This record gives sequence, structure tokens and C-alpha cells, in this order.
Amino acid sequence: MTKNHNSNPSPDNAYIFEHFFELSADLLCIAGFDGFFKKINPAVSKLLGYTNEELFSKPINDFIYIDDRDFTSKVRGELTKNKPLLNFENRYVTKSGEIVWLSWTSMPIVSEKLIYAIAKNITHTKKLEEERNLLLTKFTKINKDLKKLSYTSSHDLRSPVNNLLSIFSLLDFSKIDDDETLEFIKMLKSTSESLKQTLNDYIDILTLKNNAIIEVEELDLNESLKAVTRSIGSLIQNSKVNIHVNFSQLEKINFNKAYLESIFLNLMTNSIKYAKPDCSPIISISSRNNNGIDQLIFSDNGIGFDMNLVKDKVFGLHQKFHNHIDSKGIGLYLVNNHITSLGGKIEVESKINEGTTFIISFKKN
Repeated sequence: MTKNHNSNPSPDNAYIFEHFFELSADLLCIAGFDGFFKKINPAVSKLLGYTNEELFSKPINDFIYIDDRDFTSKVRGELTKNKPLLNFENRYVTKSGEIVWLSWTSMPIVSEKLIYAIAKNITHTKKLEEERNLLLTKFTKINKDLKKLSYTSSHDLRSPVNNLLSIFSLLDFSKIDDDETLEFIKMLKSTSESLKQTLNDYIDILTLKNNAIIEVEELDLNESLKAVTRSIGSLIQNSKVNIHVNFSQLEKINFNKAYLESIFLNLMTNSIKYAKPDCSPIISISSRNNNGIDQLIFSDNGIGFDMNLVKDKVFGLHQKFHNHIDSKGIGLYLVNNHITSLGGKIEVESKINEGTTFIISFKKN
């Protein structure tokens, strides 16, 4: 007689499943809608350092890093509405006081008022990401400071040289009777002109090198946006974001390819990250030519921020205006640098709970 594979698990199979649960390196747990653990595997207590009795005796929120508790509670509320939670990251505090990052996939069973969840320890990845961002920020600042120093030094040196040459132009050499003095003055003038030319050549070299690093080409806005949406397809799908695109007025711009994709990436992920909890995020992206200037308009319906409070800090490094877990204050800083480094500018309009609009003006051709 053929065995029925859809029949209930035999005791042996039940033992195998329990063995799998106990041996898993990932954190496996069952939690109740009341906010308490109901069942956990050894990986949970091993990572957090608490005994099973300690983990069962307190609300789960007590083990979560204090800055992440409110946001986690809001997200957990969605689970009770039968909405699965995918790739959610938050921090827990171990018994020894160490902070660990976990990435959760949680599935609710409303009829049982239970949540079945799997978590991976991503602390190492987060530390590497933080180190990478710090290095990127540090190198960006050093590079920017060195460029500024080079241009400033050249400018500061050219000014007195130009003043010196202006003095020579005012001199009436016909009134100088001493031949030796006249020869010295002419040598000084020649040396000053040579110094001016050297400074001008130095500035030209700096400009050429800078332009060589940042390649500008004609780019199709739709193609650049599609490349970004493909790279974050899972995030877009899970967030249920609605994206409205209209590039009919302006289909192509002259800009750097990597910079444009970085701008799209940072603005889109920010809009998803700072979406209002009670509604699906909506992103609108359009382009236009305004009085001869190519512009990109990026809007969302997110939580926004108070412009009176943030003022000119919006694009500052490590500036944060919300208590989002994953906020580092780097995205808008990079967006601003990408745009301004190629002669453009970015403006922002925002209101709390009404969304944010960025208007990017590219350098006039």
C-alpha cells in the first residue's frame, strides 16, 4: 500500500522536527500576541545570555534595545493584523550588556494568536557596514578638504601675484636712470609673471583631474531609475510602495551615471524607510526643463519633518531628524554632494505627516 505523504507526522517525524528546531543555528521562536515568548530554541538563550526561565518571564520588549522599542512595537502591531513581517531589523541587549542586531522574518497565525519567527544574527554585517560608511565619509571629507585647500591656496597665492603685477604696470621705467635697478625690476616682473602662469597651470591640472574622475554623459532617466528599482526589487515589493513616474517632459540629462543612480537609490529608500505606518508609501518622480535648467522632482507622502527646526541641516553629515533604527544621516549628505560637485543644487520642501519634495536642478548646459 502506498504511503500517504500528506498524513499527519508520525512520532518519529515529530522527533525529527523537534531535533531540527533544537539544533538550528538561527534563532527560532514562537511568541504570543500578548508580547511574551512561548517557545524558543537554544540559539536564542545562547546569544542573549539569559536562561529560558528569564526569557519567558518578561515581555519581549524588555530585551530590546531601548531606542528600538517604540518602533518595534508599532511594527509588531501590524503582525496582529495578519500582515507578515519580512527582513525587519532591530537590536537586542544581551545579559552582559552587549548590543546585537537581528534580522527577523515573522509570520502570524491570527486564529492561534501566535507569531512564528526566525531571526539571523547580523551584528557582524552591521559592524562592517558601519566601518565602511565611516571610511567612506572620512575619505570623502579628506578628498573634499584637500581640493578646497588646493584651490584656496592657489587663489590666495594668485591674488598677491596679480597685485604685484599691477604695480609693475604702474611703474614708468623711463624714469629709472640706474641700469642695474632697472634690470632687477624687469627680472622681478618676469619672475612674477612666471609664477602667475605656474599657478594658472596648476589650477588647470586640478580641474582636469577632477573632471576625469567624475565622468559626465547623456543619461536616460528611465533606464537609470529601472537599474535602481531592479536592485531593490524585494524592498519595493515588501513595502507595497506605489511609484508614479513621468519623464515625458525631459527624458535625458547630462550627469554622472553612478551619481544619478545613487541619488535615486537614497531618495527612494528614504521614502520607504520614513513612510507613515498607517498607509502605503507613494513616490512621485518627474522631470522638466524650467527656464533652461533641467530639473528632477522627487516627492513622497511620508512622515516628513519640520522645516523650521531642521533649516539648513537637512544635508549635513550624520544629521538625523527621526528616531528610525537604521538612520545614519549619510544618504542626503551623499545626494547633496553628488549634485553640488557637478554644479547643481537641491532644494527641499516638507511638512510633518504630509510628505517631502526634493527639487534637483542640474548644471545648465
